[in-house]
Amino acid sequence: MTHSQHNTAEETPLANYRMDIRYDGQDYYGWQRHKEKPTIQGALENAVTECFGLRCNVEGSGRTDRGTHALGQVATVRLPKEVDEKKALRSLNKALDDPIEITLLQRVEDNFHARDSAQGKCYCYKIWNHPDLPQAMDGKVWYIPGKLNVKAMQKACPFFVGTMDYASFAKVPNYKRATTIRTVHALNLNRDEDLLTFSIIADGFLYKMVRNIVRALVKVGEGRTPIKELPRIIKAKNRNAAPGTAPASGLYLDSVFYDQDTMNAAVKRNRENKK
Repeated sequence: MTHSQHNTAEETPLANYRMDIRYDGQDYYGWQRHKEKPTIQGALENAVTECFGLRCNVEGSGRTDRGTHALGQVATVRLPKEVDEKKALRSLNKALDDPIEITLLQRVEDNFHARDSAQGKCYCYKIWNHPDLPQAMDGKVWYIPGKLNVKAMQKACPFFVGTMDYASFAKVPNYKRATTIRTVHALNLNRDEDLLTFSIIADGFLYKMVRNIVRALVKVGEGRTPIKELPRIIKAKNRNAAPGTAPASGLYLDSVFYDQDTMNAAVKRNRENKK
C-alpha cells in the first residue's frame, strides 16, 4: 500500500503486530516521540504513515534514553490485517533512516503488548579501555583511556545480583513506580582485548539503573571505590550514596524476554560466558 492510498483506522480492519528493532541512537533524542526532535518512536510512526497511510502508536517495550542503542528492542503496532509481512518489512525499512532497522515484523495475538507482556530484559554496556579510540566506535561505547582493573570489576559484579532494593541506582525523580525492588538474575563482565562488555539480565529496570550500576563498577576498576564499600552503597537505598551515571553512548537494549524459559536460557548463557 502506498502513501497515496490513505486509509483511516476506521476504514481498515487492523491487527496486532510485533516489531523487533535495532538502532544506533546517537543522533536521536531517545525512544519517546517528540514534536520537534528526532526520536526512534517518531521515526517508526512516520514510516507506518508513509507505508500504510495510518497514524498508529508504535508502543515500545521501554523508553531508551537519548544516545542509547538497541540490538533487540520490541514494539507493538496496529497494522492492516491482511498485510504481506515480508513486503511490509521491506517497505518500512525503506522508509526509515539507516540507523534504524526493523528485523522482524510478525502478526501476534491481540493480547500481546511489547511492554506489558515482557518477563524481563537484557542490557549490554560497552566500554573501550585503550588510550586510542577507533573512529568507528565513537558514540557507540564509553571511552575510558586509563587502564581499568577488570578483575576487580568482575569480582564486584555478584554484589548486584539478586532480589533487592536498587534505590541507590535509580535516577530521582523517576517515572511512576510502585517499588524500587528488582530481581537481577545475572550480571557478567567479559573482556575481548580492549573492549569490555557488561551483560545484565533482570525482571525489570529502574530509570538509568544500568548506567548507574556500571558507573559504580567502573569506580571499582579505577581504584576509587573499594569493593567492600558496595554493600553499604546498596544498603543505603539512596541515590546520593552511589557514584554518578555512565554515559548513554555505551548502553544497548540487547533483548526482551516474553517467556520464562527463554529468559532462563539467557541467564544460563550469561553465567557460563565469563572470561
